Amino acid sequence: MALSRRTFSALAGSAALGFALGGSGGPGAPSAYAARSVPTGPAPAPPSADGQRHTIGYDHHSLVVDGRRLVVWSGEMHPFRLPSPSLWRDVLEKMRAHGYNTVSIYAAWNYHSPAPGAYDFTGVRDLDLFLRTAAETGLYVIVRPGPYINAEVDAGGFPGWLTATEGTARTTDPTYLGHVDEWLTAVNRIVRRHQFTDGGGSVLLYQIENEYDGHVTDPTGPAYMSHLYKKVRADGIDVPLFHNDKGRNGYWVPGSFDTGGEKGKWLYGFDGYPSPSQTPPDWGDFGIGGLKGGATASPHTPGFVPEFGGGWFDPWGGVEFGGKGYAGSRLTRDAAYERRFYLTNLANGITLHNVYMTYGGTSWGWLPAPVVYTSYDYGAAIDEARNVTTKIAPMHQLGHLLQRVPDFAKLERAADVHVPGLKAYHLTNPDTGSHVYVLRNDGTTEVKSTLRTAAGDDVEVTVPATDARLLTTQLALGERTLRYCTAQPAFVLTAGRQDIALFTGRYGEMAHLVLESPSEPFVQRIDAEAAWVYDQDVLHVTVPLGVGGLTRVLVQRGDSDTPLLLLFAADGTSMRLFPYDTPSGTVLVYGPTLLRHARLRGDTVELTGDTTVETGLEVWGPRGITSVTWNGQPVRTRVSLAGSLVSEINLAGAPKVTLPVLDGWRRKTENPESAAGFDDAKWTVADKKTTFSTTPVPKGRPVLFADDYGFHYGDVWYRGRIEDDSLVDLESVSLAYSTGTQGMLMAWLDGKPLGSHRMPVPDAKTVRQGSWTATAEFPVTGPKTKKEREKAEEKRSHVLSVLVRRMQHDMDGKSVDTQKAARGLTTVTFKGASPTVSWRIQGAGAPDPVRGPQNNGGLYGEREGWHLPGLADGAWESAGLPRADQGMGVTWYRTGFRLAVPDGVDASVGLVLEDDPARAYRVQIFLNGWNLGQYINDVGPQHSFVLPNGILRTRGANTLALAVLGDGTTEIGPGSVRLELLGSAAGGVRVDSVDSPGR
Repeated sequence: MALSRRTFSALAGSAALGFALGGSGGPGAPSAYAARSVPTGPAPAPPSADGQRHTIGYDHHSLVVDGRRLVVWSGEMHPFRLPSPSLWRDVLEKMRAHGYNTVSIYAAWNYHSPAPGAYDFTGVRDLDLFLRTAAETGLYVIVRPGPYINAEVDAGGFPGWLTATEGTARTTDPTYLGHVDEWLTAVNRIVRRHQFTDGGGSVLLYQIENEYDGHVTDPTGPAYMSHLYKKVRADGIDVPLFHNDKGRNGYWVPGSFDTGGEKGKWLYGFDGYPSPSQTPPDWGDFGIGGLKGGATASPHTPGFVPEFGGGWFDPWGGVEFGGKGYAGSRLTRDAAYERRFYLTNLANGITLHNVYMTYGGTSWGWLPAPVVYTSYDYGAAIDEARNVTTKIAPMHQLGHLLQRVPDFAKLERAADVHVPGLKAYHLTNPDTGSHVYVLRNDGTTEVKSTLRTAAGDDVEVTVPATDARLLTTQLALGERTLRYCTAQPAFVLTAGRQDIALFTGRYGEMAHLVLESPSEPFVQRIDAEAAWVYDQDVLHVTVPLGVGGLTRVLVQRGDSDTPLLLLFAADGTSMRLFPYDTPSGTVLVYGPTLLRHARLRGDTVELTGDTTVETGLEVWGPRGITSVTWNGQPVRTRVSLAGSLVSEINLAGAPKVTLPVLDGWRRKTENPESAAGFDDAKWTVADKKTTFSTTPVPKGRPVLFADDYGFHYGDVWYRGRIEDDSLVDLESVSLAYSTGTQGMLMAWLDGKPLGSHRMPVPDAKTVRQGSWTATAEFPVTGPKTKKEREKAEEKRSHVLSVLVRRMQHDMDGKSVDTQKAARGLTTVTFKGASPTVSWRIQGAGAPDPVRGPQNNGGLYGEREGWHLPGLADGAWESAGLPRADQGMGVTWYRTGFRLAVPDGVDASVGLVLEDDPARAYRVQIFLNGWNLGQYINDVGPQHSFVLPNGILRTRGANTLALAVLGDGTTEIGPGSVRLELLGSAAGGVRVDSVDSPGR
């Protein structure tokens, strides 16, 4: 919401982080700190590619970076799910601004390797650029390159070509390890240049494998893990390594496999995706303990959750969230869920916490695994269109708290407390004497209760239904001490001549803060909502949170010469308070939607960021700051009562963005492959007798599996030629096939449609099923008269044409090579005839050199470039939408449109497809040649497809192409096709065009 003039009456802020202490030992040597206690103190400065040597150590409590304790508050994003490198910076800057100090990424082998020995790290695959951008943003990086990643991507990240090779994956099979070593050599050549230990970048941790539990109890597993460990070290990776246990099993704790004699550089981590309907689990100090107890499985390493649920994925048909899609995920795993579950983790000693996902993005092209559709929004805190949602509030508050209040890096379990109606956790910092209480309400009604603190205070607390609250006592607020506060601290920092502390909670709650003060202070109630009283050596302050926006109370004199500015904010307001560290000190900014950068130049603080609506601006910085610029323009300011600089004129919001109507469509039918006379002489002969697939080959029949012939992504065509054999008595044709979820086929005999078949929509029991098999039997109507029979008997040559939408490979979560299950036809049989058939197969052409192998499939239009912007389509038929076409096959639609988004505006645009859900058809969406997803009209739930800027030219011409597959069972569309504004902001980042060849 806009910030009122009254709201901007004061504040002040900055927290100068101390300089990083140089650690003893070599780069990444945890042993430098393992043998001695590390005291509580300021966190290390944000990382950068500074060229300096750094140490990364750990003990039971936390990581120790350059001698200082670090709590890792990380968010997961995948560069490959945002195919516009300019936008990586946008998401990373949003993460940093909202409290994250780390980003965790997968590097997907299949995304970078189109063929054995070929590796592409250019363009949208530029891992080096991503790691540079993260360091420039001030974020640590956790790198997770597999070789297996799962991640709901095709084959769990294994390249398509690997599915047709010899060797059992995720074992010590020498053929498999040979391919793995090639991949690791290629990716590690980049990663090692960006390690924090030698100042090349900000890579902090490195994961080997992913949720590997297939061979834990036999020698294969430890030998495989040992091989990966030694290979990564041999490649020059010297930061601490880890693995993520799929559950709380105690798998791969330190000492469970041979590390070549290296000790003290391996972390145990475990993943967790508890349901919001469950009670938040104790996976640490308050839990069951032992190998099944989560963090307690490795008592000498810090509690580490490499993946904790920030949402959940949705299957085709949307059964997971009742057809509501990821909006349904965001409803159930909301901000209250985050407080309940993440605060429980914090109470259990988890100080390395990665939220999967923080930005989900798009599984564009043929990237998605069978279990998901195109969108991978995940219900994350930052949605697929890069909009920050209300789920960011707990992340923002906790992230800044953990970075700027060092007490949380070293908490130990304290005496149990009883709070009627609530689950209570009590922790304390042994160095500072501060206390932390997590109070959780697992019930369905609000609870009002009383907490007896360690100091003997009775604190009245209210916790809403299915929510949680964090309270602190005896916490240092700069030079003063907090007795207690019923609102949660969000940060404590020092700016110029004053300390600043922010306290947050739900809108309308009454915050009660008690500050120790042996002598009476001078208190200024800067905003009218606050009330205060001094009594018996303590200062009481009460504030209704959110009423009037930000509430400020300035405390001076008393027992300290340093003023303390107390800030109180409801969730929405707190999300617009941004601390930012500069070499000269911390800048605190209040007002805009986002702060991207702050730089001090002389007496001016130069700010860049985003606004969505008209808003005020308030800035605190080091002493001597007298002026402010916003996105390069000077801002007229005045000095507030609290020493801040307050804008006298509001910053403008985002201007209106107008989108064009999509019209001028041109249309052309394809699938000439179905015709009997089609020339398939250049197609691949399908006559192999053996395969490395896990699917058996029917005895006496050829291998028809698409992967065996080099066709790994998208649609595949088959043509079976029958020579010198009459089919006059043929009764039916049976086509057995194997696909991923929602696979389908269409068949023609001598150019006449036999029919279509599709796999069922997943239900609650089959949402995790990755491979589907079925046999489609099509009856054949024989000749009815003697003359027709004689004519049929004369025909001795026939062609059976089959188009299979194979969908994607299964993932190999159980380490049994499920990614090698066949895709495409598996066998063809005839009833009433026994012809000999010679088969040819055709899938995608050569991989697009820019867009990559996952962009294209084997449709005729794809092979001929009908999806590309350079195509001359003037001879195509003019067409209007909506359509009501009949028949089985493939039809293409193309149109162009121009956008004129105002300069300096970040507009996120989507393509929306809607139609009568009874109409059975599907659409492949191509924007400027990029395959941005698949729409299945009668299945859903996805109707809106994000068009990423860079691929979408927001100031220029665009080409949209739709490949429509109709199965012949109903009328087909498209129906309504329109552009939709998904979000806009004044500001944003510079976006470079992701250009590609036109043909």
